Amino acid sequence: MTFKKFKPLGNRILVKRSEAELSKGGILLPDSAQEKPKQGEVLAVGPGKAKKDGSTEPMELKMGDRVLFGGFAGTEVKADGDEEFLIMSEDDVLAVVE
Repeated sequence: MTFKKFKPLGNRILVKRSEAELSKGGILLPDSAQEKPKQGEVLAVGPGKAKKDGSTEPMELKMGDRVLFGGFAGTEVKADGDEEFLIMSEDDVLAVVE
């Protein structure tokens, strides 16, 4: 899936946050009462971080990677409708889920 509305710059990535899951008891809490998932899918990646010598450091992440990130990582952006995405630095990613 390619996402054409946002093109990350530098070492930034565009992430679609995973959907909230049911609690262990099978209860779906309202959005205001639950913590947002800290996992998502990478939809787009920037070209990489510019080095001082003018070359570009390649990105480790690629489109389609499932990633874990910190609770305050990234900047939320909205696209058509109410779809929310995160733009964050590749450095904000804690792990790739395999």
